[in-house]
Amino acid sequence: MAAETPVETKARTTPRQMALALFEDMFDLGTSINEANREIGYQRNNFFTEIVNMGLAARRFLDAAYFIVAQEPEVIDQYDVELNYFKWLMRYDSRNLKHLRTIADEAQNAKIRVTNTPSDRDPAEDDIWVQVQLIGMVAMHRGRIRFDVHHSLIPHIRDPRKSHWLSLRISTAFTRSLARAIYDKVLPSVPTGRTDWIKLDEMRTWPGKMGANASIFKYFKRDWLEPAVREINEISDIELSYETRTESTSSKKVDRIRFLLGRKDTADAVMASLSDASQIYKILKDEFNLSTRQFTEISENRETWNDDRILQAIEYTRFKLNRGQVKKSPSGYLMKALRDNWRMSEAERTMVQVQTKLLTDEAEKEAEKVAAKSTVERSVASRDEETRVRMNEESRQGREHYQAADDKSRKEHVRSWLTSKEGKLVLRRMKLEPAAVTEDVIFNTPDLSWYLGQFVFGRIKSAIPR
Repeated sequence: MAAETPVETKARTTPRQMALALFEDMFDLGTSINEANREIGYQRNNFFTEIVNMGLAARRFLDAAYFIVAQEPEVIDQYDVELNYFKWLMRYDSRNLKHLRTIADEAQNAKIRVTNTPSDRDPAEDDIWVQVQLIGMVAMHRGRIRFDVHHSLIPHIRDPRKSHWLSLRISTAFTRSLARAIYDKVLPSVPTGRTDWIKLDEMRTWPGKMGANASIFKYFKRDWLEPAVREINEISDIELSYETRTESTSSKKVDRIRFLLGRKDTADAVMASLSDASQIYKILKDEFNLSTRQFTEISENRETWNDDRILQAIEYTRFKLNRGQVKKSPSGYLMKALRDNWRMSEAERTMVQVQTKLLTDEAEKEAEKVAAKSTVERSVASRDEETRVRMNEESRQGREHYQAADDKSRKEHVRSWLTSKEGKLVLRRMKLEPAAVTEDVIFNTPDLSWYLGQFVFGRIKSAIPR
């Protein structure tokens, strides 16, 4: 019966599987993660932007570890992966294990601190103060790395609420510690377009140790801030500028900074704005091949085009594709479904369910027919095999009886067989004359000896014990 093929749900490729596949493809070629043609990252909790006093390499080390934690299907006590994979995730190209251990040591020394004590007074007994090591035990042995993370941090890594998309492809491309530190800090503020005012002395603690001249704003601006801003604008998915102010109207000392932010009009910008980024982006890019212009339109309308609306447009477009109602561009149809908020009706869902059931029932009936036919064929083949074995055994017993008989009896058996209907039929089929068929000819011809054995067995079967 004719029926439309229902929409099939494809098995999802997880970010973990995709990252491993990219590593396997790229590592042997010596290609770094920042050159990947697919996005790799995870939803990072805004909580972790409070990390300060950490260098660039240690941040990459922590990113790789947290990516692995975020993608693990279950919470486990220790995480164990191939060292080359871990190094690839953090874009560590060196074979210098001593240096890598130093980076791990710096990451272990870093802590995250939460307190409600205002900065302008000393702590009191009722104040909250919590400090947690960002990564615990780290072990490297025989090409593998093991590590653990404090149990209180796991929920914030695996199931973040207030979060932002962190792209390892972008974050590993930074070469300046301050650029990476600023990028981390401003990501949660991108949707609002600006950060709050930040004390410069506080910002100077973000990347770890800085030179003595960093305390003087003109040198800090020339040697650290401006190069960092340029790098962020060149390699990341955001456009960034800043403005400063003095500590008071009567002072000339610049002591505060505020960053102004915006997403670039690229697919990376959409990637960063999607809460289920890796999966939805993969569908939009690989299945529907959306253009940069179409991605930009989605990015500009994210306030109303949320994940549910995008997924319902994908579902509707797939449904129409399977019914043969999309004649030109699937990507264009998808965008129209997004703009006009098209969705599958309950009646259409019911229709798909009914069609699916009909197809399933029909497939089951066909499978039952095939199984029944196969059973009959096996049964017939089994009976044929039993008959063949039985007849071979009868012929063998007939030949044994023939061989044991005296000359007169053997000649009588041969004469009787050659003049019987069965014998004449065999000789005719083999184009032999009875007069030319002797005992030697019979036993040198397997077919003749087999039929003679059958004939003899038929004559004396009542006398042969079974």
